[in-house]
Amino acid sequence: MANSTMTVVKGLPPGPAGRSSPEGSQVLSKKKLQDLVREIDPNEQLDEDVEEMLLQIADDFIESVVTAACQLARHRKSNTLEVKDVQLHLERQWNMWIPGYGSDEIRPFKKACTTEAHKQRMALIRKTTKK
Repeated sequence: MANSTMTVVKGLPPGPAGRSSPEGSQVLSKKKLQDLVREIDPNEQLDEDVEEMLLQIADDFIESVVTAACQLARHRKSNTLEVKDVQLHLERQWNMWIPGYGSDEIRPFKKACTTEAHKQRMALIRKTTKK
């Protein structure tokens, strides 16, 4: 093995190894999904097809995030996938920040910049609604 590409996830606990069941390759199991649904609404019941679709979407999302994070790690010239790689991808592509991982700095809230044209339109709308 002259050119092995072993990727280690730094900063996260290791997962169970040697999974052989089809559900073992999924991060989110049907039971966990049902528990999440019960937390939101105890009376809600998902159809089997809906459960399968949600599990597939979750798997696809995780696979795409990990793939993009690995590309960022490679860009850093590293064989180690670190939490900061995942964070960077989630923040830039999905506008998501997962608290509790990485730095403890407070994330600044980016206020949308309002243009002068927008301010004029809003003033006109307020003026017409007051009449």
